[in-house]
Amino acid sequence: MLQPHSLLWHYLSVAPYVFLVVLALLMWGRGLHKEFPAFFCYAIFEAAGGGILYAIDISPSVSGPVYWWSFFFFLVIEVFVKFVVIGEVFTHLLRRYSPLGKLAKVLISAVGIILVFTATIIAAYANPTSFWLISATRILGRSVNVVLCGLIVFIFVFAAHFHLRWPRPVFGITLGFGIVASAYLAHWALMADWLLGQKSYLLDFVIMAMYQVCVLIWFYYLLVRQKSVTTSAAPLPEHNLELWNRELERLLQQ
Repeated sequence: MLQPHSLLWHYLSVAPYVFLVVLALLMWGRGLHKEFPAFFCYAIFEAAGGGILYAIDISPSVSGPVYWWSFFFFLVIEVFVKFVVIGEVFTHLLRRYSPLGKLAKVLISAVGIILVFTATIIAAYANPTSFWLISATRILGRSVNVVLCGLIVFIFVFAAHFHLRWPRPVFGITLGFGIVASAYLAHWALMADWLLGQKSYLLDFVIMAMYQVCVLIWFYYLLVRQKSVTTSAAPLPEHNLELWNRELERLLQQ
């Protein structure tokens, strides 16, 4: 059962992308695509790209280099989309502080662009062999997930420090991305140490299963309505975020 290209492998390779299509359709039906356009585009892109890569992988007429080139270009575009989604998370968290939210979105997008080019160039020059493309893909994937983990940890610490209110869908999106990025980092760490030997393919099953769990988390936080709870009004926390927002807004208007 736990073998490459077994029935379970095919299920885990296809099911998350089918669920993402359903999620995108439900988001469209409820108008959530207007509130979270970046995540909506991410769901569509992942479903389409994952389906194409799956078809290439199982096709006997497609060579290995074609698959790795396809995977590399998919990963490059995915990097930009993921960082745009993280920027969207910041804008929702800082909705009351619009200038700060816009600045955070621009900075995060710039980090994504720089990361793609830097990791690819380093990989190409560090291992100039016939397998450089595989190395470039893996280095880019590791670099992206390290930065994503750092950004997500920063978001949680930032929100906790300034007592920012988490909108339910935003928390779910961030949690899912954090789990995926952490799982990939753990996967590459175990692969580097070669702890499982020839059974290292088992890690692929874990990664695919974790991604499906994250898709289900997005379903829950985006589509399941939370019961409204009446709470007493609490005073706003004292911090410098409002001051930073006003100063940034003043600078932008000059």
